[in-house]
Amino acid sequence: MQLLGCQSAGPGRLLLIRHCEATGQSPDAALTAEGMSQAERLKDFLADQPVDQVVSSEFRRARQTAWPLALSRGLDVDVDARLNERVLSATPMDNWRDILRSSFSDPELRGPGGESGREALERALPALMELSQGPHEMPAVVTHGNLMSLVLNSIDASFGYEGWENLTNPDVYLVEATREGALGFRRMWR
Repeated sequence: MQLLGCQSAGPGRLLLIRHCEATGQSPDAALTAEGMSQAERLKDFLADQPVDQVVSSEFRRARQTAWPLALSRGLDVDVDARLNERVLSATPMDNWRDILRSSFSDPELRGPGGESGREALERALPALMELSQGPHEMPAVVTHGNLMSLVLNSIDASFGYEGWENLTNPDVYLVEATREGALGFRRMWR
């Protein structure tokens, strides 16, 4: 499934942002005090980017990450459940890192009651495609580490478990299509 395309009405690019430091992994986990400071720094870091749309997962930590950026631009935070984090398993697992690592090479792998990487991509990629092909110059999409890694892995298979491990809170990647229709990304956060 192709994420971005040259036939788009918009410029075929977006910012993919991992949320700031949070108190936990549940959907209602809030940002920590450090995470709130990070969200302010993220807003400042993106000050020279032409962000004209801010979209977030439903999870509280993602919405809280998005708010300072949106407020600084006079924008609302649009919420899209398709950007929610992948649920690796419905129950806690001691070996969750092993499952996560293996899921990059086996897109059908999931923990008990969880979502496979393929299923997560099938819900997230259409949302990202709509955003990249829409009328906005630079949508900023706030999501989560595993989902973000799966998206980046779908563009470049070399971005796998190690790429996920090296993500920071927050993290920012510019994803864009070239004139030739190829898709690429580069890390912007430093």
